[in-house]
Amino acid sequence: MSAEYAYDEEGHLWPFFVFVLTFIVTVPLTYLLINRSRDPSASLKRVQTTFKHDHAPLVDSLRKKEKRKDRKLWLMLFVIGGWAVMGQMVYLIKTTEAPSAKLWNPYDILGISESATEKVIKSTYKKMSLKFHPDKVKIDPTKNETLEDLNNRYVEISKAYQALTDEEVRNNYIQFGNPDGKQGYSINIALPKIIVSDGNGKYVVLIYSVLFGVLLPYLVGSWWYGTLRRSKEGVLMESANRLFRAYKDSIDEGGVVAALSTSKEYEELFKGDKADSDLAKIESRILAEGETSPFAAGLSVKDKAKLEDLESGPQRKALALLWAYLGRIELDDPALEKAKFEVAPIAHALNKSFNAIALAYMNTAPLLASYYTSQLLIQALPPKASPLLQLPYITPAVVKAVEGDSRVHSTVQGFMDKPDAKRRSLAVGAGLLTDAQYREAVNVAKQLPYFRVTKAFFKVTGERFIIPSSLVTLVVKGRFVPPGSEKVPEVNELDLEDIDPAEDDLDAILGRNTKKQVGKDENGKPIMVAADSEPILPPLAAAPYLARDHSPRWHVFLTDSKQGRVAVPPFTFVQFDQPIFEEDGKTPTFAMQTLKAQFQAPPQAGHYTFVMHVVCDSYVGFDTKMEVTLIVEEASKAAAMADEEEISEPEEDSIAGIMHAAKGGAPPASKPGKRKDAEEDSDEEESGTDEEEDDTSETNTDTEDES
Repeated sequence: MSAEYAYDEEGHLWPFFVFVLTFIVTVPLTYLLINRSRDPSASLKRVQTTFKHDHAPLVDSLRKKEKRKDRKLWLMLFVIGGWAVMGQMVYLIKTTEAPSAKLWNPYDILGISESATEKVIKSTYKKMSLKFHPDKVKIDPTKNETLEDLNNRYVEISKAYQALTDEEVRNNYIQFGNPDGKQGYSINIALPKIIVSDGNGKYVVLIYSVLFGVLLPYLVGSWWYGTLRRSKEGVLMESANRLFRAYKDSIDEGGVVAALSTSKEYEELFKGDKADSDLAKIESRILAEGETSPFAAGLSVKDKAKLEDLESGPQRKALALLWAYLGRIELDDPALEKAKFEVAPIAHALNKSFNAIALAYMNTAPLLASYYTSQLLIQALPPKASPLLQLPYITPAVVKAVEGDSRVHSTVQGFMDKPDAKRRSLAVGAGLLTDAQYREAVNVAKQLPYFRVTKAFFKVTGERFIIPSSLVTLVVKGRFVPPGSEKVPEVNELDLEDIDPAEDDLDAILGRNTKKQVGKDENGKPIMVAADSEPILPPLAAAPYLARDHSPRWHVFLTDSKQGRVAVPPFTFVQFDQPIFEEDGKTPTFAMQTLKAQFQAPPQAGHYTFVMHVVCDSYVGFDTKMEVTLIVEEASKAAAMADEEEISEPEEDSIAGIMHAAKGGAPPASKPGKRKDAEEDSDEEESGTDEEEDDTSETNTDTEDES
């Protein structure tokens, strides 16, 4: 048996091959393109406001430009080409008729039925042989017949007759489907024959060389060196190195802003003459005398000295523009205004890298300075500025009228806690806010997600006490109470409890919570319902001056106030387990939220007092700072207290004695070795309860709103 290899000359196989190959490449790239093109922030809720500052169109255009930049034109063209190729292949598949292999059937050749007798077979063959014998049949020119065709037809008739009458030929037909016995087979290759035709080999080799020798190494190399060129935070490695050198343990927000200006990204933004052009104009504007600060941009004398110590170049211009952005300084030049709003998103991305550096040192002050700088960049506020400037239409003059002679800035929460008549009398007037502007400022304030901590405590899942080196969970309970919220419901005590998952609930133990507690039944057992699968995200940050969309983040971490060190690194929360607002996006739900952070307990027993920070990276003055105490018991002492707290189940005769005594009779005799009366049991129960109250391993701390 021989095999014959045949290329697809008819063109009915290779379109399938090309279609499948193109499909494998095009579909994943299409999914990638759709993800790049889809705006992830489009599905998120926004703070509803009609406020538009003078440069709002410019900020919106920069946001759209960044989104278009991420889509990659070459990827779009490649995807379009891939779908075009697949469409052409589908057309060829539908229009090209595939040859069908016809089975050799002697009955069809002779034109008789399979039930024909041998007499009928011989008679039919005799008639056909007389008719189609090559010596007797004549060639019909109208049918384009040849002598070879006539001979082949007669041979087929003879084979058909033999297959039905000759025993050996009939056996071949039954076993192999052919009177000649076992036949060879052919393998059709789904490639056009032109690929291997003489003279075309060099072109095929050239195409393969370009694809696998040039294009593929280039793409892999570009990807590899691109990953080496940038850190995991997405900034250039050279910029990360400069930020590392600028780090100091005593750095403040102004120092972080100066450190961010040293990055290499600004060298690419301000190339050539762009670095020095109009620099003097920018500095004259930001260093002019301010209404409520020494300088209009809000920088300090120390910050001014840092700016003047820099040589003219990209770093100095970037720093000057950053201060112009933070101080909301008007530059009266379209090019400078555009550059002012371009430097802020770059600085915000660089601040993530500085945050990682500060976290590596585990010092509290630089870490907090990094978080506070993020707030300032998102809200376009200078350090130590009034948090009220986050609200629409609020100006330094309005802040001065609201705060009066106070040396401490009023928070948005403090301002909104005042009666409406009092607020209006302070903020509305000549040179201040109009009535419509005041209403819009209050409207935005009532939509800001302020997380008010209600309770914070430590626990070990499934245990009553915390022992050294155990896995401790910091549980933070709180509600989103926007400033100025009215009719805030009282806290439900059941919402403050944290019920351990069942031992067989692996999803909950491993953090894959598929259920949530909605209350307790009459027996005190938790009532669990299926949790929503979709994540609950807060509204996008109300940041009209930042040329990016940003989703707020809350960072929870513990510090040692005596040493100024971070004890437990930050845990970041972007989504929550309960809705924050109703469907209208403005009415708060006041639902209790649960934030959990796990860490290892200290290796020694004792009382450990930490300062817990809950920091929002998007709003100024929305942070919480409170003391929490972790009580770690010795393992042996914890085991002994657990044994003492276990209350044994009363015996049947003890229960009967108590009931009998209650009716006025004498208690029945006790069995040897049993408790003598119920009074001793009652005493032990009371002492056990007292010990349980004194030796608790959880520290619950209630907190009030802090400014």
